[in-house]
Order: sequence, then C-alpha cells, then structure tokens
Amino acid sequence: MILGTAGHIDHGKTALVRALTGVDTDRLPEEKRRGITIELGFAPLVLDGVGTVGVVDVPGHEAFVRTMLAGAAGIDLALLVVAADEGVMPQTREHLAILGALGIRAGVVALTKSDVVDADLLALATADVADILTGSALEGAPVIPVSARTGEGLDALRAALTRAAATVPARDADDGFRMPVDRIFTVKGTGTVVTGTVWGGRVQRDDLLRVFPGAAPVRVRGVETHGHAAATGVAGQRVAIALAGVERDALGRGAVLVGAGDRWEAHDRMRADVALFDDAGVSLTARTRVRLHLGTVEVGARVVARGGPVPPGRTTPVRLVLDQPIVARGGDRFVLRSAAPVATIGGGILTDPAPPWRRVHPFASAQASALERLRWMVQEVQQRGLEVAALPLRLGLRRADCDALIAEGGDEFVTVAGRLTLRARLAGARETLLKAVDASHAARPLDRGAPLQLLRSQLGVDAELADAVVHAAIDAGDITLADAVVARAGWQPKLTTADRAALDAIMTMLAGRGREAPTLGEIVEHVGARAPALVRLLEREGRVVQVGEERYLTPGVWRDALLVLRAGTREQRSYTAGEIREIFGISRKFSIPLIEGCDRLGISSRLGDGRHFHWDRLPAAVASFLDSVRNEP
Repeated sequence: MILGTAGHIDHGKTALVRALTGVDTDRLPEEKRRGITIELGFAPLVLDGVGTVGVVDVPGHEAFVRTMLAGAAGIDLALLVVAADEGVMPQTREHLAILGALGIRAGVVALTKSDVVDADLLALATADVADILTGSALEGAPVIPVSARTGEGLDALRAALTRAAATVPARDADDGFRMPVDRIFTVKGTGTVVTGTVWGGRVQRDDLLRVFPGAAPVRVRGVETHGHAAATGVAGQRVAIALAGVERDALGRGAVLVGAGDRWEAHDRMRADVALFDDAGVSLTARTRVRLHLGTVEVGARVVARGGPVPPGRTTPVRLVLDQPIVARGGDRFVLRSAAPVATIGGGILTDPAPPWRRVHPFASAQASALERLRWMVQEVQQRGLEVAALPLRLGLRRADCDALIAEGGDEFVTVAGRLTLRARLAGARETLLKAVDASHAARPLDRGAPLQLLRSQLGVDAELADAVVHAAIDAGDITLADAVVARAGWQPKLTTADRAALDAIMTMLAGRGREAPTLGEIVEHVGARAPALVRLLEREGRVVQVGEERYLTPGVWRDALLVLRAGTREQRSYTAGEIREIFGISRKFSIPLIEGCDRLGISSRLGDGRHFHWDRLPAAVASFLDSVRNEP
C-alpha cells in the first residue's frame, strides 16, 4: 500500500513524514538549502496490523504540481496536510481536487503545527478543513491535530491511518505487471536502476520486461523494496529495479515498465469520461490544448466530445487525441491541466485506451457499465470481431472477469477463433453465404459451385470469422467444400437437352481438329455463349485438356502428341520452336500452344531461344497420363 502526502507548501509535510518514519525525504542539496520539497521523496512507514506502507512525499509549491501529480497517481491512501496557523490555502484545494480526480477516497487529514496556535485558532482551522472536505473525495476523513516538533498527536495519527488503510482494497498482484517510473539513477557495479510504485502484478529477478516509450526489452537484475533486497516486488509496493539492457540516458520520468509477455501497446487515441471541476472556469473544445497527466507521464492532448465543447460540472464521454502515444489501461485515471494559465481543471477515467480507429467516436454515454462498453466495442468491429485477448487492457479487467462479462451477455455474443462477435452478425453472414451459393448455382448451373475466396469476400466479416461461417454451414450439412469450391449439399450440374447437344458438338469439333487446338473463342462461335461453362464441365470430367492460353485438345490427341514429341527429342540438347513444330507436324500457330502446355506440365523448360525436355524425370501425374488415358466418347 502507498500513502501519499498532499497539501500547500510549508505546511509541514516533510517534517511530518520524518516524525512518523524517521526518514528525511528531502535528499537534494537544493531542497536542503531552500527548505522546500522539489522532487518526490520516499520512506517506509510501519503501521500495526497493516505492515510496511510506502510513503510518497510530494512538493506543495504550485510550481511543482506536475511533480506532485507524478507521485499522487500511484497512491492508495492520502495524508492531506494543513497547517493550523495558516489553514486552507490554494494548493490545499488544488491537491484535494487532484486526489478526487484520481479516485482516491481513503485518507486522513493532519492538522500540523497545532502546538503553535491557541485553542480558538485550532478550532477555526479545523472548521476550515471540514468545510473544504464537504463534497470532496475525503469527505468524512478524520482530522487529527499533530505536532511534528513535539510528537503530540502522532499516535492518534498512526491509529487513524491504520483504520483508513483497512478500508483500501489490495491491488492485484496476479494481474499483468506495470510500473510507472518516477526516478532513474545509476549505481556503480549495478548499472541502471529505476524506482516506482507497482500498479499491478509482480516482478522478480531475471524477469523479462519491456520499457515504454519504444517497447525495448530489458531484464531484471535485482529487486529492492524499502532499501532491502527482495525476492519479489508486488502490486502496491514501492520498488527499485536494477535493469540490464538499457542505459540511464535512454529513460526518463514517464517511462513505464510492463511484462514482456503481456499485450501492452502505446496509443495516441483513447476514449475517456472527462469531468471538469465546477470552478474550472473553462470549457474544452476540440482545439483546446491541455496537459494530460497519467501515472508519471505528462503529455499534450486535445479533448473531443460529441457535438460541442466539454462543459464544467458534468461527466462527458470524449475522445482523447494525444501528442504522443502512451501506455495505459481501461480504468486508469488521469488529471487535466490547462496550458495557459497553468491550472488543474479536471480529470477523467479511460474507458477504452486502444480503440480500433484513429477517428474513433466517443462512447454513447458517460459512466457506462463494462457490459455496455463491451457491446459498443463489439458492434463497431462486427466485420472482424473483437480480439478477446485484448479485453483485459481495454476494459481494465482481469481475464477471468472478462470471461464472466462475456458469459453475462448470454447468447448475444459468440467467440470464434479468439474473436468476439455478435451471434446475430454470424447468423446474418451465414444467410449471406447460402444466398451467394444459391445465386452462383442459378447463374452458372454447369459449374461445381462458387470459389471459396469469392464467397469469403462477400460475407462482410474478417477472414477468420468467414471461415467459421463456412465451416458451420458445412457441419450443418448445408454446403460442401472441395478444392476451394463451395456448393449446396447434393448439388449436381444441370444439363439441358441443348447443353448435351452442345457438348457433343464441342467434342466433334475437337476430334476433327486433331492437334490444331481451337481457342475458346472459336468454340463459342461454334456452339454459342454457354461454351465456356460447357468446356469447364468437360475439363472437370477429364474429357478435354487445356494446353496453351485457352486452347483445348482431347486427352487422346494430347497424349499422342506428347508421345510423338518424346520419340523425336532427346534430353541432351535444346530444341528450337521450329524444330518442335516439325516434330508435331503442324504450323507454328498451333505448335506454340502445345509447347506452352509442355512448359506448364514440367515436361520442358526454356533455355535461351530453345527448350530442354525432361523425359527421365517427369512429374508422376504426367507419366501416368502418358501411360494410360481414358477412352474418349
């Protein structure tokens, strides 16, 4: 668990942390000289019944709010610090608003410097604090007067923190590992070391991780928690990780470590629900530039809502357009600050960190349930299905919870090849398939069916879903699939009396032409427009053979021509087209198609202007063809 301080500058946050933990979190010379916190400070705090809690001490000066945000993003429990001699100040209010934007609801208020004020001023300060807590994230939090100098109230503060800590749910140590980096340094003999709060999962020595930006692979050399070597760092702990495979200069605050085997990706388009503070004083249009803070990342952004600006005082579904891609997960909370003048104006929660399109629309309504968001996600990618493996990151749920959510949808959803789609969509695609097959049979009654690839392109779904539709129809006995051709179950080409007469005419024509193979166009002129379909039927039945480009012979004539060619050629030499023409005993016009047929069968290969023949190493099908051929009608 992580405890984070918040409050105005010089209200005693660092002194209070030192009094509670014995650790001075101001470590920089500049912090010592100026007496203010500039960078994040860290210390362990032991609470009875809770264990060791990591404390993040944040700066209170308005110039360092961005640093405060980097520390506040990972905390579970807030310690709001208000000096009794000054009461509520501007950064008190801003920090409290930030805690609310980050969804931090557990906390304690320490009324510091209580030893330097009288009872009346202490009561006034207490009332001042109670006033700002009303309606805030920490409404109802205990207010404990303390003195870091005398120790008065520290025991009561520890007890209040212990009670508040008991209300904080544990982070998920069995989830995917993620840790935003807030410090980077080099240790002699160890190399690059990064620190941060583990947001999810666990890490241990020799784990393989990736570091964003860039997704570069790194290896864990060692893990420390609170200055001591540890076997494992888990969610909710402050951790220092020694890394192999990356130099210090390649990293900076805003880097994020994630598990190498998890599906983390960086995106610059996201969906979110945004709420501007009531007193933000601005509305956001699609052109308004803001700064978005998520974890330790700060990035420029634009906020785009449906149909107009984002107004203060209510939650609005939006599209976030970021200046650079960041790693995020559904459910992550962020803070928005205006660019000029610089001020915290609101925050939000990511509802989809990895939408499929760059110009994705915001969700239909704010604060939708996970099931509603899942429905919208599936509907917008019906044609290809929603990748189930990506749901934990997009919805911000564990895989088991995603599976339960899909089950909650009942018959509405179906999972095919790892993709989630609407059952109605698959049913519609199946109906489209059957209609397309029927239309193919009606248009080409002599064909075996429709090409599978053509049908897949007509279904309006991704290839994997299309295959699932086809196989479901096969399993149901509606269609058959053979040689990439789809037909209705039991389909047979239908020949009319005219078709049979045309077939006889084609065979008579081919027999009369011998080795002078006619073209398909000539066959069309001879028997009519149905000739192409009839020739395909004859070819399927083995009654004709295609040799050159759309030229056909009977199998017997083709076999005899090849036997003549084999008798007249040797493998040891190359033959010109003229020599082959003489062997065939036909003109060049008809010999060239036969030569092309030899090339297609693997009998011959081109060498310069001639052909080499390979009679001793013929393909098995060709050898069998030369040995025997079916009788012609």
